[in-house]
Amino acid sequence: MTDTDPVLRALAHPLRLRMLSLVWPGPMSAAELARELGVSHALASQHLRRLDAVGLVELAEERTRRGGKERRYRAVRGTPLSDQQQGAPLLAETMAHTLRERAGRRLEGAEGVTVDAELWVDDRTWQDVRRRLADIAVELHEAARPPHTPGTAPLGLSLMAFPLRDTAAPAED
Repeated sequence: MTDTDPVLRALAHPLRLRMLSLVWPGPMSAAELARELGVSHALASQHLRRLDAVGLVELAEERTRRGGKERRYRAVRGTPLSDQQQGAPLLAETMAHTLRERAGRRLEGAEGVTVDAELWVDDRTWQDVRRRLADIAVELHEAARPPHTPGTAPLGLSLMAFPLRDTAAPAED
């Protein structure tokens, strides 16, 4: 694991992946994250420090609260997940864990989209669809609001789409 990109190693933990999603729309403190995630303040602080150390979050503000200093962090903008290739299996495992957890919280009766596919398409189609998927992800991230904002509802989204190696030899005529 030592050769794995430090950003990927930070992202390859389900709690840190969720934390990054939660601080995307606005800054949160370790205490706020701990309450939202149902973990201890110490554990939230530890994971937040790891995200900060690799540059995925940054200090947004420091304020005095109950006689102490509260540090609130926000996500650093960009798409580090899209750039990961070497450690894709590690990231996929983390995303699968997160997806299982989210699927257990799916709102009964609510509409959704579920897709699992291995398809053969031409490069022009793939590049067009890849761009549109990336645009949709950006649109949803830009529309995201802090947890429990009135008029909003939580949404789960996990997506990995990528070209595959052809592992079978072509059939001979």
